[in-house]
Amino acid sequence: MAPAEILSGKIVSAQVRERLKQQVVEMKEKFPGFRPGLAILQVGNRDDSNLYINMKLKAAAEIGISANHIKLPNTATEADVLKCIASLNGDPAVHGFIVQLPLDSDKPINTEKITNAVAPEKDVDGLSSINAGKLSRGDLGDCFIPCTPKGCMELIKQTGIQVAGKRAVVVGRSKIVGAPMHDLLLWNHATVTTCHSKTSTLAEEVGKADILVVAAGKAEMVKGEWIKPGAIVIDCGINHVPDSTKASGKRVVGDVAYSTAKEKASYITPVPGGVGPMTVAMLMQSTVESAQRFLEKFQPGKWNIQYNQLTLKMPVPSDIEISQSYIPKPIDQVAREVGLLPDEVELYGQTKAKVHLSALKRLKTQPDGKYIVVTGITPTPLGEGKSTTTVGLVQALGAHLHQNVFACVRQPSQGPTFGIKGGAAGGGYCQVIPMEEFNLHLTGDIHAITAANNLVAAAVDARIFHELTQTDQALYNRLVPSDNGVRKFSDIQIRRLQKLGINKTDPMALTKEEVNLFVRLDIDPGTITWQRVLDTNDRFLRKITIGQSLTEKGFSRTAQFDITVSSEIMAVLALSDGLDDMKKRLGRMVVASNKKGEPVTTDDLGVTGALAVLMKDAVKPNLMQTLEGTPVFVHAGPFANIAHGNSSVLADKIALKLVGKDGFVVTEAGFGADIGMEKFFNIKCRYSGLRPHVVVLVATVRALKMHGGGPTVTAGVPLPKEYMEENLQLLAKGCSNLNKQIQNARMFGVPVVVAVNAFKTDTKAEMALVVQQAKEAGAFDAVVCTHWAEGGKGAVALAQAVQRASQTSSNFRFLYDVKLPVIDKIRIIAQQIYGARDIELLPEAQEKVALYTKQGFGNLPICMAKTHLSLSHDPEQKGAPTGFILPIRDIRASVGAGFLYPLVGTMSTMPGLPTRPCFYDIDLDPVSGAVNGLF
Repeated sequence: MAPAEILSGKIVSAQVRERLKQQVVEMKEKFPGFRPGLAILQVGNRDDSNLYINMKLKAAAEIGISANHIKLPNTATEADVLKCIASLNGDPAVHGFIVQLPLDSDKPINTEKITNAVAPEKDVDGLSSINAGKLSRGDLGDCFIPCTPKGCMELIKQTGIQVAGKRAVVVGRSKIVGAPMHDLLLWNHATVTTCHSKTSTLAEEVGKADILVVAAGKAEMVKGEWIKPGAIVIDCGINHVPDSTKASGKRVVGDVAYSTAKEKASYITPVPGGVGPMTVAMLMQSTVESAQRFLEKFQPGKWNIQYNQLTLKMPVPSDIEISQSYIPKPIDQVAREVGLLPDEVELYGQTKAKVHLSALKRLKTQPDGKYIVVTGITPTPLGEGKSTTTVGLVQALGAHLHQNVFACVRQPSQGPTFGIKGGAAGGGYCQVIPMEEFNLHLTGDIHAITAANNLVAAAVDARIFHELTQTDQALYNRLVPSDNGVRKFSDIQIRRLQKLGINKTDPMALTKEEVNLFVRLDIDPGTITWQRVLDTNDRFLRKITIGQSLTEKGFSRTAQFDITVSSEIMAVLALSDGLDDMKKRLGRMVVASNKKGEPVTTDDLGVTGALAVLMKDAVKPNLMQTLEGTPVFVHAGPFANIAHGNSSVLADKIALKLVGKDGFVVTEAGFGADIGMEKFFNIKCRYSGLRPHVVVLVATVRALKMHGGGPTVTAGVPLPKEYMEENLQLLAKGCSNLNKQIQNARMFGVPVVVAVNAFKTDTKAEMALVVQQAKEAGAFDAVVCTHWAEGGKGAVALAQAVQRASQTSSNFRFLYDVKLPVIDKIRIIAQQIYGARDIELLPEAQEKVALYTKQGFGNLPICMAKTHLSLSHDPEQKGAPTGFILPIRDIRASVGAGFLYPLVGTMSTMPGLPTRPCFYDIDLDPVSGAVNGLF
């Protein structure tokens, strides 16, 4: 018979690669920006492994696959390898993932444990037990097949001979080739025999084979005379035998005696050039197949997220009862769903996690989503449901309209939680859960701020004390102590020297005058603006005397405690865009002036680095979820009067990257639009560089009736009948406030959607009137919402309106140029946002304008601290007052955070407890551990 036809792996693999190349082109055309991704993990630096990996990288590049070679040193431990695998398993850009074997480590590593750690859906080498199990039971369409057997099968198919019904013999039973080859032939309907080292009748069995696959690892073990005439012979062996005619002194042969076998077989693979090239081609094919499966399951940029189905009850139960009736998804699942990698997530139990800032770096080229800010009309003391609307809107966009959407909200203070306001996780069927975790310690950020703030306070008083009680030289000896006769400045001390214009680094080189400048901050106690803080409502700490112990040698002064969320460090956290930026802001914080009127900063105190250490975890946003399973970032909670009242820039930036260009990030601004929204635009957006697409303005019938002249609304007291019955005249008059707040939002060039937060006592006519008034005032749309009682379903119309509004052009602009004089910036806000005729600066405020301008802080944005209960400075003036003079009592500086805050009236920074605080109703079930009565 004629010699066997050669099955060239080089030719077939080239055809496969060309086909794959075209498939990748088609993928990219259908899904712009998408590329199949292959990761190759190598441990050590074996030459043969490097050679094989380079072949794979070259093939991937030719086809259009994005290949990433991760190389761990040979000192890597099993734990190091497993950690790397976990990260690659979670990376949505990696579709195929192989561990290059053998593992070249000087540490003991269980290879099977490593291969089984690879996610089965990415195991394009087909080596995991799950893929092997699926292959063995015939699930060929739902598993990956090891590349060599897959290549062998491709070569067999090239013959055109039907496999079904043929007798096949596999010589070798390795997990990589022999065993999976047996299964692959079996499920292609061949009758298969596996032979191995213990097979006594090997020649006899080989002679029965219509299809023979040899993977024994022994040079020319199978003789040509054994082979059945006309058989297909696939030789997987690569062996080196001595050959004096070769320069290397050896040549490569297979497991089959090729020269005699080709005379009996009908088809045969050469060695080299047969199965070898097919292995790499099949790895590429499996990677492309994996990418195709990914595209079938996930749309690029679309999350595959599990939403929770709400079971609505009427009447609506208490917030905590609703919260505790739903089991949150494991937070690591939420993280995976939104595209976070395992090493970007730091779990705090099952329901909350911190997200590392490395996620933002990884996603830096990802386009941002649509940026939505939720604000409100001037509220009643009860609040009008901004948080509830924020959560309802994201539940509607996510669970009902299937958009990528993130909520970014502030972390509440524990003060109001145990005081009069209660929790702040939303309400009804629109909550962040678990609400007890949300409202209590969360991940300890507020405690970190408390510690950092009080460290600064302690440093201020300690420095004053030590300067009063020591000579220059004694101070210097303690500030720059000698260690074995050697003095050395710390980095922060060198920064202080540079600030003083002393360009010396040798502590022994300072003159007496320079030592005096260095050791004396010379703080004027009367100028200290830095107070101690506590996250508890405690009226008796509003004014205290410190330093009364005899050990303080008569140095005492009047001071106060503020609530933690009013600390400048909270505002710094909220406005920082990274760890380095936060550290710089912490160092710029001004705590007092010296006796020359110059600012004294935390950097001068030497405490900046310690503050950064205390805040290093707090800077990471906290990941939680809503009742319906949409993701939420809970991060930072600055006051909305003496600070800007918005959640963190970092949370917004990470969320905008995660949702992608077609997704939505919904954040909330504190108080009414005249305060929280104005600061969101003029302070937060100015520092973040982010540009909003839509304003959602929350309005309620009861608040508008109040603005129309309705009776006083008091927290904890039943609403008067005017708010419980239809009164269109009162409502129409009160819409002046709605109209003004719509104008305020449009002043910034952003479209406005009004969300009418419906209460059961509101009539259809009242709600219709609010919608009509809003549209006439220039709102893009106005929608009645029932999300409190219905969850996301009740905010679907609002979500659709927001979607439409986000597609219009947003011509965002700031209200003022920060380079304007301080007084002019204050006047612009007062006149254009509040409706004032002019402003009046009291003497203390005038002095501060001069001081801060002299100190170089005049170019900071303005953060007005005024009542949230009126557009004016008088909380009793409702509606949209005009013609008033806005009094500016004082101006203070948050230089680290980056703003000046004029005080309009008296601002309480330490709330007190009412006669009957919320804590009367809060309890812990000692059996179940459940928190009761939180809200």
